[in-house]
Amino acid sequence: MLKILIAEDEEPIANLIKMNLRRAGYQCEWAPDGEQAADMMDHEKFDLLLLDIMLPGINGYELMDYAKTLELPVIFLTALGSVDNKVKGLKMGADDYLTKPFEIVELLARVEAVLRRYHKSETIINVFDVVIDTASRSVTRGGEQVALTMKEFELLLLLARNRNIALYRETMYETVWGGEYMGQSRTVDLHIQRLKKKLNWDSEITAVYKVGYRLEGEDAARHDGPEMRK
Repeated sequence: MLKILIAEDEEPIANLIKMNLRRAGYQCEWAPDGEQAADMMDHEKFDLLLLDIMLPGINGYELMDYAKTLELPVIFLTALGSVDNKVKGLKMGADDYLTKPFEIVELLARVEAVLRRYHKSETIINVFDVVIDTASRSVTRGGEQVALTMKEFELLLLLARNRNIALYRETMYETVWGGEYMGQSRTVDLHIQRLKKKLNWDSEITAVYKVGYRLEGEDAARHDGPEMRK
């Protein structure tokens, strides 16, 4: 299991990030300040660092320098959204820069992209009785192959990586189809219905009123909202 360090001084934000990353299949640890984060990096092996800039003690920029000596991928998560801050972070070697507030689904997508870039992405995802192989782009249910179209596969992957999170139709459409969502389009709904039928997931994928859809997880916890704010 891939291990992620969250260096964030706001405990509620850190807990929300940690909860959703764990649901997505990652192991997570939290450090509330830069000094503790540095100590943890000395004693444990991590695959990714999610780093706030405005940390007490050792700030995010200083910690970034240390992380790079360990060849640890870094994504900045910060309220400092100016172009100057972004340029500084990226020039220092950050792999990505995400400004608060952000949607959890966007954070998970960026985490996956950075890990994939470092060849650390997990290729097998298990959800209920379904196994998704991202390398071969194949899906099996109960050991039997399930024939999905390319868009159905991408939609399933998006849902599987965001279990228990209510995904907006706009987010689903723009992520899977790559275009701007037109409110009257029923493309997402039609593909969801086909996916539910092929996987026999009548209750596993649920409609969320005035939002979109959610893939239920094996745990009963729920995400309170789509945005992360500070």
